[in-house]
Amino acid sequence: MNVYLQNFFANFSFLILLCSLICYWIDTSSFLFKTNKSSNASSVAINSSNLIRKLGYIGILISNICLVFLLLIRWKESGHFPLSNLYESLMFLSWCFTLIHLILDRSSIRIEEERSELADARPVPELAYARPLGAITTPSALFTNAFATFSLPPEMQATSPLVPALQSNWLMMHVTVMILSYAALISGSLLAIVFLILTFGKENEVLGQLADARPVNNSTYSLRSRSRKELAMTIDNLSYRILGIGFPFLTIGILSGAVWANEAWGSYWSWDPKETWALLTWLVFAIYLHTRLNKGWQGRSSAIIAATGFIVVWICYLGVNLLGEGLHSYGWLN
Repeated sequence: MNVYLQNFFANFSFLILLCSLICYWIDTSSFLFKTNKSSNASSVAINSSNLIRKLGYIGILISNICLVFLLLIRWKESGHFPLSNLYESLMFLSWCFTLIHLILDRSSIRIEEERSELADARPVPELAYARPLGAITTPSALFTNAFATFSLPPEMQATSPLVPALQSNWLMMHVTVMILSYAALISGSLLAIVFLILTFGKENEVLGQLADARPVNNSTYSLRSRSRKELAMTIDNLSYRILGIGFPFLTIGILSGAVWANEAWGSYWSWDPKETWALLTWLVFAIYLHTRLNKGWQGRSSAIIAATGFIVVWICYLGVNLLGEGLHSYGWLN
């Protein structure tokens, strides 16, 4: 019965995530297309796509609840917090993506409502650019869910008893915080990559179009340039905020892991591959935040650092486990 329920919640959450992904992509594409058409179309786009956006939000919420039930069932069945193998780790990572999306999307909706009230209930086009968030976090949650559900063999999905090294109360503290930090850092890095794509070679292109355009079309090109700039700036700021959330969690996760390692093996740091790459990940995003806060870097320069962090995070989270070496080689890719 437990296996049936686990399969149901895993498959149902995947289906709902797929539907939410379609909703958010339609919403984002429709909004950007209409914004490029005319100055009044942005307001129309915000109103007309609110329903699609709400459907996507509800889908993410339902998927989040399904993943909670899935993890609770595995917790009850195994008798320990469900983070002892790769399948559970990926499903928890998928849940973290949905949680981050729900928090940030709800915050943006609340800000939109407050700003709209201050502006005599008129839509605020600038805030609607938070919509691309759903087009980033939803596929992240979907792909990790799909990989865990459909790619891993049944023996890797089955619950198993904890190895002695994991039988500690630090399991919940250390691993949950680390995976939550991975989710935030991956989301923020993806937004940085989107920013780089949007701004790649666009400045000169836009200037050339404005110079060569006929007078009647100047307003259209100006609107497109402004819309692209607003979108890029919002994505850059959103990436910065998400990475600013993920970095403290990563720091707490590394520190708690050091304390746990001292209790388990008598040493705070052993320079095993996982620890080394966790430190490299921390350094990359520390450099990113340092350049943003102290050097005043914005735009492409800082986004390149964040985009590099995307690769480093995935190597730290999954790539190191392919080696099957070190103190962290158990319970993941045996």
